Amino acid sequence: MKRWDFIYYYRLMNKAFTKEIDSEDDDDVPVSGQSVSGKNYITPQGYNRLRLELLDLIDSERPKVVDIVHWAASNGDRSENGDYLYGKKRLREIDRRIRFLTRRLKIAEISDPCVHHGNDQVFFGATVTYCDDEGRERTVTILGVDEAISSIGQISWVSPVASALLKARVGDEVSLLTPQGAQLLEVLKVDYPRSDAAKD
Repeated sequence: MKRWDFIYYYRLMNKAFTKEIDSEDDDDVPVSGQSVSGKNYITPQGYNRLRLELLDLIDSERPKVVDIVHWAASNGDRSENGDYLYGKKRLREIDRRIRFLTRRLKIAEISDPCVHHGNDQVFFGATVTYCDDEGRERTVTILGVDEAISSIGQISWVSPVASALLKARVGDEVSLLTPQGAQLLEVLKVDYPRSDAAKD
């Protein structure tokens, strides 16, 4: 069986360890900030990062936890067996994450921002420097819902700021609706990464 085929059939493995129903195991919880259109844009780098995480969970972490649970179960009373109880909990967390990543990667639409290198218009993958009404500058990179990390200045393409900035050009002013009212943002700079071929 090919590795990717296994993603869809991994639940068949070790059924004895996954039969319990977990009330917190809700796979239908919507992704925070998911687009209304249901599109799941992601950069090639973001896609590869999620794919590697999925494969690591399937090939490495899950088998290790299954071994621990199997070993702990063989030690007798399971109700007071910390290794068994923690292992079962961790196994459910891993299975939940595998299902989530499988679904998200299945609907992912890879969009390479390198194709816009040199463009001054804001598209997916752009790093944008803008100025607000009070003269404060901020730089953000517009990425996919599943890959953006806000703590390092990355925002989801469906966020209010990204929605306001998308399609604008350097020098344009766009309106951002906030709880305090409308705010004008001026686009100061737009950058895109260069492709690996262009770097050589």
